[in-house]
Amino acid sequence: MKGVGPRIAEFFAAKEIQTCEDLLSYFPFKYLDQRSLEKVGSLQPGKSRVTAGRILSCGIAFTGGRRKIFEILLGDDSGVISLKWFRFNPRQMMGGFKKGMGLLVTGEVTEFRRECQFIHPTVQILDGDVIDEIRAPGIVPTYSQIPGLGQKLLRRIVQNTFDLFSGNIIDPLPEEIRHSLPSKEQALREIHFPPDSNGIDDLLASRTPAFRREIFEEFFLMELGLALKRRSVKKEDGVSFDIGDEKIQEWRRKLPFQLTGAQERVLDEILTDLREPHPMNRLLQGDVGSGKTVISLLAALTAIENGHQAALMAPTEILAEQHYLTARTLLAPFKIPIALLTSRLDPRERRSAHARIRKGMFPLVIGTHALISEGVAFKSLALTIIDEQHRFGVLQRAALREKGRSPHVLVMTATPIPRTLAMTIYGDLDLSIIDELPPGRQKIGTEIVPEKNRRQLYGVMREVLGRGGQGYIVYPLVEESEKLSLKDATGMAEELKRIFPEQPIALLHGRTPPEEKEAVMRSFKAGEIKLLVSTTVIEVGIDVPQATMMVIEHAERFGLSQLHQLRGRIGRGDKSSICLLVTPVSRHDPAYRRLEVMVETQDGFRIAEEDLKIRGPGDFLGTRQSGLPELRVANLLRDYKILQEAREEAFRWIEKDPHLAFHPPLRETLFRKWGGRLALAEIG
Repeated sequence: MKGVGPRIAEFFAAKEIQTCEDLLSYFPFKYLDQRSLEKVGSLQPGKSRVTAGRILSCGIAFTGGRRKIFEILLGDDSGVISLKWFRFNPRQMMGGFKKGMGLLVTGEVTEFRRECQFIHPTVQILDGDVIDEIRAPGIVPTYSQIPGLGQKLLRRIVQNTFDLFSGNIIDPLPEEIRHSLPSKEQALREIHFPPDSNGIDDLLASRTPAFRREIFEEFFLMELGLALKRRSVKKEDGVSFDIGDEKIQEWRRKLPFQLTGAQERVLDEILTDLREPHPMNRLLQGDVGSGKTVISLLAALTAIENGHQAALMAPTEILAEQHYLTARTLLAPFKIPIALLTSRLDPRERRSAHARIRKGMFPLVIGTHALISEGVAFKSLALTIIDEQHRFGVLQRAALREKGRSPHVLVMTATPIPRTLAMTIYGDLDLSIIDELPPGRQKIGTEIVPEKNRRQLYGVMREVLGRGGQGYIVYPLVEESEKLSLKDATGMAEELKRIFPEQPIALLHGRTPPEEKEAVMRSFKAGEIKLLVSTTVIEVGIDVPQATMMVIEHAERFGLSQLHQLRGRIGRGDKSSICLLVTPVSRHDPAYRRLEVMVETQDGFRIAEEDLKIRGPGDFLGTRQSGLPELRVANLLRDYKILQEAREEAFRWIEKDPHLAFHPPLRETLFRKWGGRLALAEIG
């Protein structure tokens, strides 16, 4: 590419820009409206203005209060105006500007002591000596900084790319899918070099036809991939389970409690899938404590009753052990041998467990990542259950599935995702939602406690512990950090022992040795430990019904969904519970508003929606973990209507063209975007 030598190619490579396609997909993050260039002398205070002139002087000045500012006096043949920066890097500013240099300036003009000025304007250094002949450059794209490359050089290289490929940029979207949207080449050109007819607000909000086309394409390719994955699974030969209604009724009678209406509905959906001759691929969503585990165990029982094996994989040892204990209790009447596979098994125990699993002597195997290690082989794995699925990478989930021959797959999550969004993002999965909590669950009182009210906080804790209650206190760090002035679990455990000398207190975190962790949890469940000091290791998998207090230090450091998970550790018995969110931030801080959402509601789906707005879709959904392609311009919340249109078009196209033979550029682009994540033999 003209203008790109080895050195500049390295600058691009640092931003993962390796090809011309990568470069044209590196969109501006903002635009400067420089369509109306004004003379310096005609500038008036008010909205954003654009002017050009020469630097008459520049350097560090002082305000009346002796505050340092960097000031440039800019002039043309009509007058002089000052440009001021109150926050600046002295070395950068002093080295960047010189007397006589030409500048193009964009910013809001303000008035100070009857004189006009720019405060923190955007400036562009102009080449050449003929400042008087400069034209307004229109709408100017601004790109995220690439170290070593200036904006002007970057724009020139983008222009060279268009000059080289003009008329030859292939459109991956068939014309009948595009409808009235611009072609690929037109859309890219108008995003990088917008016509002056564009409204600046529409450009900044990605609402122009060019942006709409790129957003639609991203969603269409994503949904096409999901549609292909779904179709592929539906076509596989799977194991069909024979399950009679009388047998199911017998299982229900042997449970120590009655299923809720939502659990009954979801169980019926899963059992219907398991009767089919192709593999189930279902996502089970349910709020904290809604009873997903019992449903997954009944599904496992179905596989076992049909002479096969089931495996349940959890992301942490604590959660795997919790599932193991629950399974032993609920499945005790059926006398089913259950194996627990975690990294803490010694070599002899591991070899023995592996041998018995291989022979089919353990119909149900529960474990962590240890389940997908090379030494684990099943005699007949027909059902895989993955809990807290967002914590596993797509390859880890696939590795468990490959331990069987097209087994049924049930993935579970306690992170609520709005139904419409879940149906779109997990388009290759059928969706079941347990939207009802078991009877008897108590509402959890939630309060925000300012850091300055620590004495009152300890008073409330003393009262709860004094009447025989138990509780958790969660910290964001294990040990004190020099970089972050946050309370840490290790240090605070010692301090709490001094504050509550009469109460048994224990510490639990990710680095706690497995044997010690198990002993601590056993003591806490037995009521011997009253206060458990912990990090987020207790976020999932801890079930102690008598615990009624949750204190979360530096609550502003946690995401809303994480806070909701932590709060879900209490309120599991018949006693009222309290959750205290301790924070140093003031009421005016945006982080405080997030905490107020926790006070207002216990609805996991409402909390998830707020979390989604705050954290953004990419972080919330963990697209890297999910195996979905990254979204560059599309926004799942802002562009939801376009997403729905793209989904409908994608599923319609796959029905008509399952091999993607009608429009080869679509097939090529899809595989390039999805990479090796579409392992589908039927389309190559």
